[in-house]
Amino acid sequence: MSLRSLRACMVCSVVLPQAKFNREGCPNCEAFLELRGNTDGIQEATSQVYEGLVTVSDPERSWVAKWQRLQGYAPGTYAIKVVGVLPDEYISAAESAGVKYIPRDGSATTDEQ
Repeated sequence: MSLRSLRACMVCSVVLPQAKFNREGCPNCEAFLELRGNTDGIQEATSQVYEGLVTVSDPERSWVAKWQRLQGYAPGTYAIKVVGVLPDEYISAAESAGVKYIPRDGSATTDEQ
């Protein structure tokens, strides 16, 4: 697998090959992002530009998961920072699903977190 095919979800920061996003969608955000089989959605809601990787096997007990705001997410590999701007339609979909969107590029202020 080429590192160039890896993408990070701009909502939860999970890192997967583009083909897996296409085949299965996002393991944490599929209910509202609807990325499965949606090439345009994958391009808009995920990014090839990210920094650092952490692998979390137990998101409920991991201090790294707490630090990265990954509690409640599926075990997997996550980016520390994800660069990109999530379109407003996806932010609205996340918030309608009860998910508070906090940019994962480090731009969020302490008040937003």
